Amino acid sequence: MFLKTSDQLDVYYEIAGNQQGTQTIVFLNGLSQSTMAWALMFPYFKKDFKIVLIDFVFQGQSSKNAPWRNFDRHAQDVKEVLDELKIEQTNLAGLSYGSIVAQHFALLYPNRLQNLILMSTFAHKTPYYEAIETSWWRALEVGGYGLMLDVMLPSVLGESYFKNPIIPIDLMKQARADANSSSEALFKLMRATKERPDYRPMLRNIKTPTLIIHGEKDLLLSVALAYEVHKAIPHSQLEIIPQVGHTLNLEAIAQTSQLILAFLNEPQP
Repeated sequence: MFLKTSDQLDVYYEIAGNQQGTQTIVFLNGLSQSTMAWALMFPYFKKDFKIVLIDFVFQGQSSKNAPWRNFDRHAQDVKEVLDELKIEQTNLAGLSYGSIVAQHFALLYPNRLQNLILMSTFAHKTPYYEAIETSWWRALEVGGYGLMLDVMLPSVLGESYFKNPIIPIDLMKQARADANSSSEALFKLMRATKERPDYRPMLRNIKTPTLIIHGEKDLLLSVALAYEVHKAIPHSQLEIIPQVGHTLNLEAIAQTSQLILAFLNEPQP
């Protein structure tokens, strides 16, 4: 389904799971992911939760030819989808790029949230991260998304995934290439991260119960970055999954889903 945003762009979204469920969970994609990225986590949530999936503008089936958007505007798009679906409050779960949108949503629209789940997240950039970011940018300039993905994969998938991939690497590359044919759209997504300032001071204002999940072997975003987010958000909970990398919705499906469900089912103060 498509929503026409307040600035007349198309945002693609899907609804799955238990349509009569009393709880909703919204999953927000990583940088070059699409709504398909969450399919393997469905079995853990479909019985009890209404599931909402969203492609950000410049992702998947959403508008590609649009002015640049910052994370506040992405968060507004998420709110407009919730408004369209008449969802007053939700559990919001974002991975990597999606986790940044979720951070901004939590500060802009706190009354719309029950719980916040941040996976493979960060609030500031290190010189090491910026070096990786630059390598992706240059690869996209020179060779399009195909070369960018070749450069990306060793930093977004842990070594254990390459040894035993759930989805073969070649098939993953083809699916990702089909969904990311516009280099210009990817540049606009990456620009939002490139220009985002240190957000740690802002995170101190998040009051929503927050779970942070991070892979021990995440090369793109070290565990230290997750600890910084944990320190900044009052009373947040941090869980580190051993021996996995950055892409938790592919590398650690069961562990990530079980941590989210345990968090959502525990009484909140």
